[in-house]
Amino acid sequence: MSWFVYLLRCEDGSLYAGITTDPERRLKEHTAGRGSGGARYTALKKPVGFAALWEAPDRPAASKLEYRLKKLSHGKKQRLADGEELPDLPDGVKRT
Repeated sequence: MSWFVYLLRCEDGSLYAGITTDPERRLKEHTAGRGSGGARYTALKKPVGFAALWEAPDRPAASKLEYRLKKLSHGKKQRLADGEELPDLPDGVKRT
């Protein structure tokens, strides 16, 4: 089973990082709000769609990438959303 790491763009221009096995389901959960499985952050900021998506072979690789993304500045996340590549991805991770 593949895991996915994503950056969601929110209405206010902020970016939220997360992991899932089903990106479309997860986006629906975030969009539906906190009571439907969405995160507190996205319940307040209202996601509008994916800004970037990576596929990982397993959860540990996805979690490593998510951790790295969460530590980045907004500017660096924005550059990734605009198509810049992230150096030194964990083994087996590729941008989709």
